[in-house]
Amino acid sequence: MTCKILRAAQSAIILAAFMPFTGQAQDSAATRDLFVTTGKSLVVDSPVNIQRVAVANPGLAEALAVTPREVLVNGLAPGETSLIIWQQGGNRLMFDLNVRSSTSALEAVRRELAKELPGQEITLSFENNTVFLRGTVKDLVSADRAMSITSTLAKTVNLLQVEVPPTDSQVLLKVRFANVDRAASLELGANFVSTGAGGTVGSVGTGQFSMPGTSTISANEQNFTLTDALNVFLFRSDLNLAATIKALQNRRLLETLAEPTVPAIDGKAASFLAGGEFPFPMLQGGAAVGTVTIQFREFGIRLNFVPHLTPRGTIRLQVTPEVSSLDFANGLVFQGFNIPALTTRRVQTEIELESGQSFGIAGLLDNRVVEVWSKIPGLGDIPFIGKLFQSKSHAKNNTELLVMVTPEIVRPIPAGQRPPELQMPVPFMEGVSARAPQTPGMNVTGPVPVNPPKSSLPVEELRRSLQPEATTAAPAFAPNQPGPPAEQPVPAAPPAASPAKVAAGSAG
Repeated sequence: MTCKILRAAQSAIILAAFMPFTGQAQDSAATRDLFVTTGKSLVVDSPVNIQRVAVANPGLAEALAVTPREVLVNGLAPGETSLIIWQQGGNRLMFDLNVRSSTSALEAVRRELAKELPGQEITLSFENNTVFLRGTVKDLVSADRAMSITSTLAKTVNLLQVEVPPTDSQVLLKVRFANVDRAASLELGANFVSTGAGGTVGSVGTGQFSMPGTSTISANEQNFTLTDALNVFLFRSDLNLAATIKALQNRRLLETLAEPTVPAIDGKAASFLAGGEFPFPMLQGGAAVGTVTIQFREFGIRLNFVPHLTPRGTIRLQVTPEVSSLDFANGLVFQGFNIPALTTRRVQTEIELESGQSFGIAGLLDNRVVEVWSKIPGLGDIPFIGKLFQSKSHAKNNTELLVMVTPEIVRPIPAGQRPPELQMPVPFMEGVSARAPQTPGMNVTGPVPVNPPKSSLPVEELRRSLQPEATTAAPAFAPNQPGPPAEQPVPAAPPAASPAKVAAGSAG
């Protein structure tokens, strides 16, 4: 009996709601609110037959006419849309359909957040079809994960706070450059000088070495002088004939060793240079009206690297070691200036090591043999004596280069602990201060705060602080890039000649 009374009362309420729409069509434009929960259904009754039903956003709800006077509305996703029902006779029923999220869906998201992010204070609130995510998480990964889970409900506003992260890990890179350059040469040559033998005055040689100096005494006589003691000298006074034989053997050894140690923050570039810069001219503007300015290029032992700590606990390195030196033999002369070239050995690679492990990333062995042999035809083929009419040059070069890389995860030296010092072989002048001027310690300035000013900060602010500044960003690997032009311009070459032609003409 009670169910029948409730059913009758519900029908009376629905009929009363539809009564204003049974008149003219212009009175049917008023809208009414209709609420449904996602995953649930609602039945809308009409006092007259229904001709057509439409939903503005089918992704939020769907409307099905189950009988000529009943419409079934199913909630699909949270949001707001419109429901319009056309009745027989020309009347229209218009509803503002609000699809609300179910309580079970909110609880399911809360359970997932508690399972995936345990121990972190995260709260959810659902208002006006929008989820507001609040709380404090440990890091950016937790913030992104909470955002992904919550976005399954509806549009989500991220209001999370992130705890201030600790200092980034620092990587110390130890690099050893070992370069050994050996050279050995053997040269053999002869020169003949006549001071009047047979009425002939002159000299002839193999061209390997310079001739002895001569001076004229008379028309048929000459004197000669020797300034080089590395000679075998033969002279026949009765023939007025002299000969110098020179055989030289040279050996050269050059060893270079550099061990730079450079620290860098995880993901930040660092560089090292032990060498210098040399000036070189550069044409500014066109060839006709341009001026030549002086720029500088770096040379020496150079190192560029970028460390990255991987989730595996290893260190991935993008490293570019380089060894360069001035090469005057392959340089050029420009307007009277001797501009050297650069002899460069460089390798660019990416390796992955554990802390303390070493890797040889560049090894170069270069062996060269150059032999030049020349002789006077006929005379040079005579046994034993023919050696005096031959010229021989024999040169051997051996170059070895090795680069060893050892990365380590390090921490700064604690405050109060004595830093390492370099042992000086000779003591400095007495009576001067042994320490450089410095800021007074905490006994004068007071304790320095060690805690950050905020325990947490918004996600957007933390992401912005981790991004590198555009003004300080520089390429990780830019070896031998020219520096800024100097202030003093050098007079330009003649307008009619190009830079290449000017350099070639000046070299002569």
